[in-house]
Amino acid sequence: MISILLAQRLQIGNEPIEGPLQGIDTIGDLVSKLMEFATPFALIILFFVFVWGGYDLLLSQGRPEKIKSAKAKFTTGIIGFALIVSAYIIAFLFKYIFNLGNGAI
Repeated sequence: MISILLAQRLQIGNEPIEGPLQGIDTIGDLVSKLMEFATPFALIILFFVFVWGGYDLLLSQGRPEKIKSAKAKFTTGIIGFALIVSAYIIAFLFKYIFNLGNGAI
């Protein structure tokens, strides 16, 4: 019964249901699937880091330690954004260099 639940393709009646790992044949396909999930998730977290930093800055009331903490959150967010962009660029370069076709982005 467990093997049926873990299958990547099920047939229920006349309707086939395919799992999320269907069609992964190469490492490029795997990277593409991971990036489809990881990039939007990272951008959502990045948005909340910026909101949190802005909230802390607004409520700092001029206290230097609170302002420093808020600026650290903004710095962390900028570094995170740079990492997201660089990961996307590196994946694109690998796609171009190794001629992966449809994979990697």
